Amino acid sequence: MREFFMVRGRRLSYLDFGGLGTPLLALHGHYNEASAFAPLAEALAPQWRVIALDQRGHGESDRAQCYERDDYVADVAAFHRHLDIGPVAVLGHSLGGVNAYQYAARQPDRVRALIVEDIGAVVDSDWSFTLRLPHHAPSRQDLVAALGSTAPYLECSFRRSGGGWGFSFDIEHTVASQKALNGDHWQDWAPVACPTLLIRGTRSDELAAAHAGEMITRRAGKARLAELSAGHVVHHDAPAQFAVAVEDFLSDPG
Repeated sequence: MREFFMVRGRRLSYLDFGGLGTPLLALHGHYNEASAFAPLAEALAPQWRVIALDQRGHGESDRAQCYERDDYVADVAAFHRHLDIGPVAVLGHSLGGVNAYQYAARQPDRVRALIVEDIGAVVDSDWSFTLRLPHHAPSRQDLVAALGSTAPYLECSFRRSGGGWGFSFDIEHTVASQKALNGDHWQDWAPVACPTLLIRGTRSDELAAAHAGEMITRRAGKARLAELSAGHVVHHDAPAQFAVAVEDFLSDPG
């Protein structure tokens, strides 16, 4: 079910996949939105109730004036407050992964378990791909053709408007968000207190094996690593294995 709430005059959207299970908050990456977690929600039901946020500038949520780190983390906190639930497990992919571990570091009493999908404690994003995205295509087929092999990763964000097809995010806003995501975030990763699962795609061009290993080492036994045969979007490339890794961790976070 899609629902909305207001934060400082902006409307944010989220999908509550429903059920009576334990809530799991999910935060998507760039180019995606809450609906990207539909397969995971189905795989984890009925034990887990996935509630996924359309982060600022994405999906059905309003565009924003700013996409800095503190802004995203404040949105996650407002989302959590709106749901009126206690400490929860939080899962985030890429952009959402940094947002998730920064939220866990800054509000440790609100996050009881953390899952970070394929993003590091140091981020150096290349937004050249974003700048090459088509702003408009006359048909859905044309948009798919323009995107080539990347189309399946973006299709949840396809939107029809004004007689053509585009995305549920603005390209310029995404570039601003990617620029603000870049940087050294060790000061937020290292002090996270809750049990953490870091999931890495073995074919990822975003999270290198050595960096993932250092992230686990710096958490001194409070984090574990799962490596799956996938690219950067592990939940898309290996959905069944991803769901198993998430469920196994949540059932026994340690």
